[in-house]
Amino acid sequence: MFFEFGIKDFIDILLVAFLLYYTYKLMKASGSINVFTGILVFILIWLVVSQVLEMKLLGSIFDKLVSVGVLALIILFQDEIRRFLLTLGSHQHASALVRFFTGNKKEGMEHDEIMPVVMACISMGKQKVGALIVIEHNMPLDDVVRTGELIDANINQRLIENIFFKNSPLHDGAMVISKKRIKAAGCILPVSHNLDIPKELGLRHRAAMGISQVSDAHAIIVSEETGAISVAYKGQFHLRLNAEELESLLTKEI
Repeated sequence: MFFEFGIKDFIDILLVAFLLYYTYKLMKASGSINVFTGILVFILIWLVVSQVLEMKLLGSIFDKLVSVGVLALIILFQDEIRRFLLTLGSHQHASALVRFFTGNKKEGMEHDEIMPVVMACISMGKQKVGALIVIEHNMPLDDVVRTGELIDANINQRLIENIFFKNSPLHDGAMVISKKRIKAAGCILPVSHNLDIPKELGLRHRAAMGISQVSDAHAIIVSEETGAISVAYKGQFHLRLNAEELESLLTKEI
């Protein structure tokens, strides 16, 4: 059997390993790593009982549980499955392929459109005005936009500062910038339950981390307590940024 091992078998094993690793990263980011570990342990026990020990009665019970468990897993991990499919569909190469067939051009934000956001964050940081700004990229954030108040205005520094002014009714929520426009404000973001987030970071940071885990958006946070500016992107924090670092981070990725 060893000599029948070919390049196709190697690719098969490599793809399965990649799928398991990606699933592990997805579960860890969403805080479901213990559930993922429990599923792996259950599958291991099922294989041992049915294939190694050949216990027919117990094996048949496990077989029934597995057949029902597939549907249960789809229900249990519907958010993670949806996130995986959205990530796959919004990947850079997949998006380029879609644009090639549809003839649509990618509309990314330019440097001049980023600068009002950067300047507004610096100004609010000096005044210790809390803010949470989400910049949409390939993955649409329509569900998030629907939770807030629709604005659909040009990107403007003064408008951003007025929205997050302490007496403004929309200052507690998140602002969403989409397709070179301020799309909505006062939006509700999914909160990350990742236990690795430092305790000194507040709810805004957890909300920013949450949206960065389920999308490819940049989430900019201005701390109300310290005035520090941070960015959450692809499940990672970039803390205590100055104007140049914030501009570089946003323009480099966009």
